[in-house]
Amino acid sequence: MTTPTSIARTAPIAIAARRPRTDTSLELPNSNTNGRGHLSASMSSTTSAESGTNTRSRKDRPCDACRRRKSRCVINEGQTSCVLCQFHTQECTFVQSPQPRKRKLNTEGKEESVAKRRKRRPTESSVSSTGATNSLIEDMANIGGPTLLKRTLGLQNDRYSQYIGPTTDFEPSLIDLSPFDPQDESLLSRGTLRKVSDVDTFLMLPDYSTPGHEHQVDDADAIENIIAPHGPALLELYFSIIHPNFPILQKTVFFEKYNRSYREFSPPILAAVYILAINWWDHSEELANVPKPDIRELERLARVTLADAMYRPKLSTVQAGLLLSQRPEGDQWAPTAQLVAIGQELGLHLDCSNWKIPPWERGLRKRLAWALYMQDKWGSLIHGRPSHIFASNWAVLPLSPNDFPDVEYDESDAEESAEYEKGRLLFTQMIVLSQILAEVLDTFYTLQAMSAVTQAGPQGTHLVLQLAKPVQLKLKDWFAALPQCLRMDSSASTTSPNSTKLSSTGFLHLAYFATEITLHRRIIRSLSASITAPSSPPSPNTKPSLDPYIVHICRSAAKTRLISAMDFVNRLTSSHLRSFWYFASKTNFALIGTFGSLLWATAPGREEADWYRRRLGEYRWTLGVSCKGGGTEGGTLRLTEFAMGMLDVSTGLLKALPEKPALSRVGSENENLGSRRQRSIAEGYGYGYNGGGGGFGIGAARGDGSVGSFGAERDGEPDARSGLASPSTSVSSSGGSGAGYDTYMASSSFALHGGGDNGY
Repeated sequence: MTTPTSIARTAPIAIAARRPRTDTSLELPNSNTNGRGHLSASMSSTTSAESGTNTRSRKDRPCDACRRRKSRCVINEGQTSCVLCQFHTQECTFVQSPQPRKRKLNTEGKEESVAKRRKRRPTESSVSSTGATNSLIEDMANIGGPTLLKRTLGLQNDRYSQYIGPTTDFEPSLIDLSPFDPQDESLLSRGTLRKVSDVDTFLMLPDYSTPGHEHQVDDADAIENIIAPHGPALLELYFSIIHPNFPILQKTVFFEKYNRSYREFSPPILAAVYILAINWWDHSEELANVPKPDIRELERLARVTLADAMYRPKLSTVQAGLLLSQRPEGDQWAPTAQLVAIGQELGLHLDCSNWKIPPWERGLRKRLAWALYMQDKWGSLIHGRPSHIFASNWAVLPLSPNDFPDVEYDESDAEESAEYEKGRLLFTQMIVLSQILAEVLDTFYTLQAMSAVTQAGPQGTHLVLQLAKPVQLKLKDWFAALPQCLRMDSSASTTSPNSTKLSSTGFLHLAYFATEITLHRRIIRSLSASITAPSSPPSPNTKPSLDPYIVHICRSAAKTRLISAMDFVNRLTSSHLRSFWYFASKTNFALIGTFGSLLWATAPGREEADWYRRRLGEYRWTLGVSCKGGGTEGGTLRLTEFAMGMLDVSTGLLKALPEKPALSRVGSENENLGSRRQRSIAEGYGYGYNGGGGGFGIGAARGDGSVGSFGAERDGEPDARSGLASPSTSVSSSGGSGAGYDTYMASSSFALHGGGDNGY
């Protein structure tokens, strides 16, 4: 048999250089225990096979228990009992005599081959000849106890998988000619084929031949040394605060492995969980008065080990990358592209509903795939880059309740049960919102879409509005269908300022406003190309290219979005601010200020521009209060500080804006808005009155540019987070019913429901 060669792989982008390593023992240090009675790393077949680390107290003789189980007996150096006896918490004895062997006739050859297989050690030479080794799941099957890792595809301990696509050098029609064993595997010189369905096949390759594999145990020990002995406490924080709202791990599998040994984990996923949990260090009574570990060294190890893990990608590699990206300062576009590529190599873009893998892994793959989808779409938004995931190559089905683990919490604890159910709903609704965001980006922000609007010339705004209406209806329906527990005014989301209970619903609503703002930004930009600039008045014989009434209603709708978004931020309490926030939230906070700056820059008159200037000043004050209310837990300080810094940049650029003309009334040139409204409806642009038909509507607008009936500011009212009074503004209601954020959100999103009698 020829010596196999590994499939050529594209080297990942270098993330961090590895420091020179010092010699460390492969044995588990005494200070490195996780407090949960885990087993040694010799549970891994590759580790247990090393002759230098395992010795027998009685040469070549198994203990009584292993003899009865007919299992391999492994005793680590310096130990008096074998691994399996430690696992079963029983005495390891060598008292009983060997049982006489019963051999059937004509089976000597078979028994001899079995004995040879048991004695054969998976050295590099033997692995090279087979392309695969006995994995952890096979060792677990021999233990006799339950294990959730049996027959897994994406989380094997010593092999990684590569999806065989339809255009590779493997011809799919020939794969079926290969003989597959009962485990749906077929041995080839290049590796082992693993068939998971009639049409989907993977190539399983050994870890040992990949760069950095020899350092995995050292890296895991180094990570655990940094946080020891606080590993269990950090896991409790992670699975109580982050995991319910971002369920990309399998909690039961995670703890099954952790209870045996942290060495069973890929180092980057272990580091990522610890790094995120440290953000809530002061939230734990056990950790609050203890010095924090060296977070910089932990992050360095995470970067280094993640770069190594990309050479042998597994589900844990994507999990680690996604978790590290959730840090306020951890999101970058290039690593997102790498994660998408790794996800495709693992087959996360495929429909795994009928794959021959454990049911829990099917659910995990779907949750992980949609988390990767969200990372790509929101990363595309905040970085202004083209998305890497396209609908034509995405076959993942929507999540269902069966895709979540049955038991991840104490069912007798009603509060914990409610939090997990709420978190799953939040995760699912965020996926649906991300799909709407993807439609916004594809419809308005691709190069082709932007070129089409430009080529439309004066009709560009009409084109944008026509395309915007169906997307806006989807946003309206999405919000209307939100479960009550996810609404900001629900008892589950509303907590007292001093409550220790955290609520992550804030990032979902902030993402909604970011999607709305992204849609309105495109509309406002299109106006500048369709109307005559106010600084150069048109001649009396020049007909405006765009109806001023349409301009007015577009700007009024955009203003209402801004007011509602700012009011939402003002309503956040410390329980919201100290909770888990999705990675895009940092930029989503900043997008509110950016949108206000755009409206300021494009305001037709001085009065309206001054109004936006005051509102942006208030918003900056609100962000400053949020810093104090959220503290440093969960990275809230960094979230709002970024938004404040971006707002300062935007307003600084606005200082170069030419002075705008003074207008006694914005839009005063429209003497007969009623007839123009009817004409707009007749032209088919879908501008309804007061939100009729789900299109544009108009509410009460005042001559100073403010919008009536939106009490976004509670003048002089003490802020719930700091006890300080917010600055007053001139946005008081003008005769309306005072519909605030929650009242507006129950209505059509484009409509300005003011309650004024004159309709504008």
